[in-house]
Amino acid sequence: MTHNQTRRLPAEWEAQDAVLLAWPHELTDWANQLAEAQKTYCDIIHAISRFEQVILIVADKAQVLKQLQNRGLNLARVHLYELPCNDTWARDFGPLTVQTKQGLLLLDFVFNGWGNKFKADLDTKLTVGLAAAGAFGLTRFLASELVLEGGALESDGAGTLLTTSQCLLEKNRNPHLSRSQLEIELKGLFGAEQVLWLDQGSLQGDDTDSHIDTLARFAPNGTIVFQGCDDPNDDHFQELSAMRDQLASFATCNGSCYRLLELPWPQACYDSEGDRLPATYANFLIINGAVLVPSYNDPADPAARAVIAQAFSDREIIPIDCRVLIEQHGSLHCVTMQLPKGVLP
Repeated sequence: MTHNQTRRLPAEWEAQDAVLLAWPHELTDWANQLAEAQKTYCDIIHAISRFEQVILIVADKAQVLKQLQNRGLNLARVHLYELPCNDTWARDFGPLTVQTKQGLLLLDFVFNGWGNKFKADLDTKLTVGLAAAGAFGLTRFLASELVLEGGALESDGAGTLLTTSQCLLEKNRNPHLSRSQLEIELKGLFGAEQVLWLDQGSLQGDDTDSHIDTLARFAPNGTIVFQGCDDPNDDHFQELSAMRDQLASFATCNGSCYRLLELPWPQACYDSEGDRLPATYANFLIINGAVLVPSYNDPADPAARAVIAQAFSDREIIPIDCRVLIEQHGSLHCVTMQLPKGVLP
């Protein structure tokens, strides 16, 4: 595929119809922390539904409806679809929506459990299932044979994609494609003029092979918000310092340097077995009128919200306690996928 200017991948801060989530149930990895996980999902759904619609994948519609009612949520803005799923990482199995001259187009990529690390036979069918159930109305739909997760890509909506070489070049995703071949493919699929590859940056406990949405995020006006580390004794210090240097070398399509906003470093979090968890403030979610920001009951939480408020001065900044989410090695952005304005019927 060659560069195709008739397509565009909108930035996350552009107008949205809804956010997609999948409800934790007893057959997912949340089984041992189900009540806590479901409470966090209710908090997320409550915050989103103040501003826009929620599309919610559930295993048992009646049961989840009762739970949402008990929490007093605005059910007029929550649409439930009963479909089987392996897990709940909607960012990575959900559709990526591009604008075309013929209208919006939902791109459905292969999700193989982050390089065949986890079972994903049901999750990779969820976008097709939602489309068949009418969740996306008449919005056009295209299945791709490329293995790609939504958390692996950032778009500024103006021709630039940001990704990590560690994830996209991981051998269990698209081993038949070289970096240059992948770049051509991405430019064609998303109408991008350039792909910026981060070669530095990773978090311990991250199962995704360094998804960009755990590390660095585009924001309006040529801004990149990124996860920093200011502790020279932390194992992440050198890696994230090198990432910051590489980000400083990047330029927009028109040649301007990016304005860089560094997020504070949260204290180390560990699971019950002593393994480090990937706590990151970069995993925030941008919605209409607000930004939902992970919090970890950490002293750095307020400072992280202040940095994100600099990037999104026109939006309400809403903290979401994500301590249970990182127990499963993801955070707030990982469990959500925005649907741009015009997708819903």
